Amino acid sequence: MRTLCASTLIGEFFVIGFAGLVAMKSDDLSSATVWTVCGIGMLLSVLLCGVITRPGGVQLGWALQVVLVASGFVVPTMFILGLVFGGLWWASVHYGRKIDEAKARWAAQEAAQAPASG
Repeated sequence: MRTLCASTLIGEFFVIGFAGLVAMKSDDLSSATVWTVCGIGMLLSVLLCGVITRPGGVQLGWALQVVLVASGFVVPTMFILGLVFGGLWWASVHYGRKIDEAKARWAAQEAAQAPASG
């Protein structure tokens, strides 16, 4: 699960940065505001890569997905990109857990067979 989720989060890192460049064109927002908010989002996406397997890591990832969709109020394209990354996040968590379960089953089968063949 960690690899799939981290890949999604790194993709979000770049999307948040590019959204910041688009938000810079807004006359309503200062550069400092845009880069403070985007910088925090980018930092969180990278930090989440390290804590994704810890308790609450997946929930923090979901919170980031909600914020990503909500950023569509500033950069309308982010509504679409936020939903796309929300789907990628769901798939990363869902299929990542299935892969982890399959690896655990395989490791258990290997461990059970090792004494019999040795």
